[in-house]
Amino acid sequence: MSHEPGVAERPAVRRTELQRHPASVPGRLIVQTLFEIPVGLASGRHRHPGEEVGFLIHGVVAMEFDDRPTLTIHAGEPFLIPPGVVHNARNITADVTTMMLSTYFVDETQPLVTPCD
Repeated sequence: MSHEPGVAERPAVRRTELQRHPASVPGRLIVQTLFEIPVGLASGRHRHPGEEVGFLIHGVVAMEFDDRPTLTIHAGEPFLIPPGVVHNARNITADVTTMMLSTYFVDETQPLVTPCD
């Protein structure tokens, strides 16, 4: 990261955890995040140890999967990603950072996100 005068910081994908609570099912957590993807960037291929229920607040995302066709999600639309499904959220909006609200129902013993090469 450069802090030199006149050198702009490169935008980055950002996941902000909003809340985390034990679920009514033993061994499970409910985690809610705000996920922001700047223009031209993507989340990177990853998976979650449980369901991801999401809603796109702003922009357009191409949700790319290893095992099914890409899903184009527009602002105001919901989505669901089953447990363990490898996916990559790519901002395909020309001029805005996409913002999505994602709620995860996950195994409390596993990391929320596992990157996939």
